[in-house]
Amino acid sequence: MSSATVANLMRGHIEKLAAQGKRTDGRGANEFRGVSIETGLIGTAEGSSRVSLGDTTVMCGVKLLVGTPYPDSPGRGSMTTTAELACLASEQFEPGPPREPAIELARVVDRGIRESQMIDFEGLCIEHGEKVWIVFIDMHILDHGGNLFDCCTLAAASALGNAKIPNVQHGIADKDVDLPLSCWPISCTFAKLGETIVLDPNHDEETVMNARLTVAHDENGNLRAMQKGYSGAFTPDEIKASVKTARTADKALRKALKEATK
Repeated sequence: MSSATVANLMRGHIEKLAAQGKRTDGRGANEFRGVSIETGLIGTAEGSSRVSLGDTTVMCGVKLLVGTPYPDSPGRGSMTTTAELACLASEQFEPGPPREPAIELARVVDRGIRESQMIDFEGLCIEHGEKVWIVFIDMHILDHGGNLFDCCTLAAASALGNAKIPNVQHGIADKDVDLPLSCWPISCTFAKLGETIVLDPNHDEETVMNARLTVAHDENGNLRAMQKGYSGAFTPDEIKASVKTARTADKALRKALKEATK
């Protein structure tokens, strides 16, 4: 049997299940997989976390270095986000410089954090126009079981919540302090399987989905960012429904995040 035939059979099976309100792993349409968060695992980082969402596992490290502010924001720190798709995590990943999937993943996570104003960048100013803290968020995919967007966003948020500003190491002050954070963004990713939309697609569902929608919002339900992927389409009503679902479906993620960062 050809790989194309197997793919078509899988697509038909998954789409049929979705239309019946069922999924291959037994979840409901708007249910996340199990989540676990560990923090403070990397001694050389200012903050770190390891997050598992179902079979997907991501390690995230946060570093803070002293740098020069941008000319148009002399009193604000800055942030850089990267994603490393390690070959050991999936046969789909290839060695070499970052490719489009890694770049998109980093940008979506970065946008959710930046647009939610999670980090108080003014609080990262050391000397106006001269010195600021630059936040580096590095995400490493350890196991790709589907839905990297939500797992990476959760990993980045929990690592930031675990981070300390290294004042003592850099001779800035005599005490390290928490990174100034104002809110907790969470992203929720939806996959369109035929005419049915499901939350938190696993690897098999991502293989056959024809459209993807990721929405990021804060703990007050304010929509902060959105990203659509693949060639399929969502109707305006489907987008509205997904945004509404995201505001209530993320309770398990927020509970895990709160416990990991308290």
